[in-house]
Amino acid sequence: MDPFTSESPLPPAATAPGRTVIADPAAVKIAAVAARSVPGVYSLGTGPGRALGALRDAVGGAEPAQGVRVEIGQTQVAVDVSLVAEYGYPLNRLADAVRAAVYKAVSDLVGLEVIEVNVEVCDVHVPGLNDARTSEKVRPHGSTQA
Repeated sequence: MDPFTSESPLPPAATAPGRTVIADPAAVKIAAVAARSVPGVYSLGTGPGRALGALRDAVGGAEPAQGVRVEIGQTQVAVDVSLVAEYGYPLNRLADAVRAAVYKAVSDLVGLEVIEVNVEVCDVHVPGLNDARTSEKVRPHGSTQA
């Protein structure tokens, strides 16, 4: 079943007494998945954070929520997203699309009032320019250095 449809696999809400606490990591992951789903988002996080994330990926400890921070209160939540955009996407429209996707996902799945979603575009990924795989240095034409 698609978790984003109006049909819920869960039974109707119970009226039994008790308390529900949504922990920060749960809301962070929901926001991160929503942000990553927007076309034009290359990655989440800042430069140093992405470098650390690449190292974690290499040893099998990926952090899917890197670049996302939440503050959860009793009834409200605020979200901060830092991302790297893919070259060619208008940055303001991309930020608006990420904001809308995160707002909807956190609102629907966490169930708290989203008071703000702040989006910081930290960098732009240019294919071939920033790729680690293409980091081979190009020597100046006519260079005699080996």
